[in-house]
Amino acid sequence: MKSPAFDYVRAESPQHALALLAQHGDEARVLAGGQTLLATLNMRLSQPALLVDIGGLQAWRGIEVQGGVLRIGALVRHVEIEESALVARHAPLLAQAAPHIAHRAIRNLGTFGGALAYADPAAEWPACVLALGGTLVLQGTQGERRVAAADFFQGLYTTALQEGELLAACELPLAAADERQHFSELARRHGDYAIAGLAACARRAADRLLDVRLAFLSLGDRPLRASAAEAILQAGPLDDARIAAADAALRAELVPFADLTHSAAAKTQLAATLMRRALRALAA
Repeated sequence: MKSPAFDYVRAESPQHALALLAQHGDEARVLAGGQTLLATLNMRLSQPALLVDIGGLQAWRGIEVQGGVLRIGALVRHVEIEESALVARHAPLLAQAAPHIAHRAIRNLGTFGGALAYADPAAEWPACVLALGGTLVLQGTQGERRVAAADFFQGLYTTALQEGELLAACELPLAAADERQHFSELARRHGDYAIAGLAACARRAADRLLDVRLAFLSLGDRPLRASAAEAILQAGPLDDARIAAADAALRAELVPFADLTHSAAAKTQLAATLMRRALRALAA
C-alpha cells in the first residue's frame, strides 16, 4: 500500500518543531528515523495531515558525559550507540543490546529517542533504560522536565509524554567500577522481535550481588522489573538455594502476556532461564 497524502515540514529548531505540534495537534506526526512511522503510513495505520521532520536537529544529537551522567540525544541512531566507546565504558548494557535490534539497515536509520517514545514492550531500549535507572528529558514549549524511566513507560505504546512534548534526550547513571551489566534475549530468528528478553545490572561484592535490577521485555504491556526476585537475590550470598528462591519468586510475580506462538507458561519459563543466565554472567 501507499501512504495517504500529507504536508511535510522540516523543523529548523526544537522550538520550531514544538510550535508546529502546538499548531496542528493530533493532525501532526513527528518523523525522526522513520523506521516505525513510515511502515504505519504505508499500511495506513497512521494518516496525519502534517509530517514534522526533526531529523536535522543537531541539539538532540550526540553522546556525552555531562554532569555525572551519560547523556544520549534522542536523535542518536542505534548504530552510533552500538559503536560508541563512551557507551561501552559507561553503559555497556546498551552496547550489548544494540546488535539485537532488528537488522543493520534498521539500526543505521532508527533513533534511540524514537524507540523510547514509541514504547514498544518488545523493544530493547525501554528495558535497558529501566534497568539502568535512566531519566528521560522531555521538552515542551514551557521548557524541559525530567521523568524517571520507571514512571515514563505507562502501558502499551503509552508514555508520560504530554501533548505538545517531545523526547529530547536520555540521561543514564555512569556504571560504577564494581557494577556488572548483562543483556540477553530469545528470538525465533536473529532480528525478530524477542519472545522474552532481560536487561540486568548488579554490583559485585565478594560472594553476593548488590543493587540487583532485572528488567524484562516482551512479557507485558511495558518493560517489567522483577522486584521480588531482586530482593531475594541481594539479601545474602548468591548460592544455589538463593537462586532457587529467586526463581520461585520470579515465577510467582510474573504474569506474561501470551502471543501467537508462546503461552504465558512458556514465557515464564524463558524468563526464568534468562535470569539464571544473567546471574551467572553478573557473578562471573
